[in-house]
Amino acid sequence: MILKGRAWKFGDDISTDHITPGRYYHLRSNLPELAKHVMEDANPDFASKVRPGDFIVAGKNFGCGSSREHAPVVIKLAGVSAVIAKSFARIFYRNAINIGLPVLIADTSQIDEGDELEVDLSSGTIRDVTKGVEIKASPIPDVMIRILETGGLVEYVKKYGDVKV
Repeated sequence: MILKGRAWKFGDDISTDHITPGRYYHLRSNLPELAKHVMEDANPDFASKVRPGDFIVAGKNFGCGSSREHAPVVIKLAGVSAVIAKSFARIFYRNAINIGLPVLIADTSQIDEGDELEVDLSSGTIRDVTKGVEIKASPIPDVMIRILETGGLVEYVKKYGDVKV
């Protein structure tokens, strides 16, 4: 599974409030509309300029704060192919996998805003095409790769029944 796109760089402690601002809470039943405001408090231009396949690249503790399960959903709806961060809040990480949004843990310090990336989910290799460097991410367990390949946990269970570890 190879993903290609441009990096959007964010810092540490990007909370679910940064991802889906609370003032748009009334849109939680209209996720495509909510996706038009994704990451607005961290980068006001993000939602209007992100392209399908792009990556969110962040520092430590991405997705901290309240467990808004729609946070990874609107990231995916905005066209982001994966989130790469130094670390994730546990609930965000699981919610992302469950809805089919790849999340990789890696040292993101070498990646800059706008860098073109190629990500191999199976090997956990992040290639910064712009800089010609390769970064190794923590491996995603095989069961999680299978969940991602089928589009998330619900689709996995529909197709295969119970999760086989």
